[in-house]
Amino acid sequence: MGPEIRVEIRDFGDAGSAPTALPFNVVHAWWRSLREPDAVVRACYELLSREERERASRYRVEGPREDFILTRGTLRSLLAGYQQKTPKELTFQLTEYGKPFIAGPCDLRFNVSHTDGLALLAFVRQREIGVDVERIRPEPDAQKLAERFFSLHERRALENLNGDELQTAFFRCWSRKEAYIKARGGGLSLALDQFDVSIEANESRVLLATRPDPAEANRWVVRDLATRPEYAAAVAVATAVDG
Repeated sequence: MGPEIRVEIRDFGDAGSAPTALPFNVVHAWWRSLREPDAVVRACYELLSREERERASRYRVEGPREDFILTRGTLRSLLAGYQQKTPKELTFQLTEYGKPFIAGPCDLRFNVSHTDGLALLAFVRQREIGVDVERIRPEPDAQKLAERFFSLHERRALENLNGDELQTAFFRCWSRKEAYIKARGGGLSLALDQFDVSIEANESRVLLATRPDPAEANRWVVRDLATRPEYAAAVAVATAVDG
């Protein structure tokens, strides 16, 4: 991930998988399946706080409820490993835009995303971070959605594509843009058409331009994450450390 930061991708389902020491210039990106036996869901539920259990109970549909339980339970488990605490010792707070962080003195930053069947969790020290994962699926309105949300540069890059090539490029673009917005932490205050990302695979430079401040593009690095072939995923990380 450039000369300063590298990304290590890990499968939470691997036997014996557990957090290891997280060096200052490394991102750990974990992915896990959200299709798990009831016993695994129950084990994750036991790690949740009372507020999180109440939040889970408000999901009326079983699938989204289990996705939340598995994702939040996994987050607590991984954070506890990095922090050398128990999962229930962790307390979260939210920024004014709703981005969670660990309460109290802590240099660990994290971000989480989940979609149909897969969760993605990323961790780094002293840098803001954002992740997004999208299942690549037939989207008949891909061009219309691009016209509504994407920048002119991105729309022009997509307009000559069709079929599977269009679907893959559309979700690749979407995941890159969402990761950057989440890393910035400003919620909907940053419009999707106010910056350009590449739609090509295996690009060394993904964040192409930012408006109105062109220098902002140099303050972030965006990269794809390899999880499963049917998903598009990306991480965005600040080049500068906190403070």
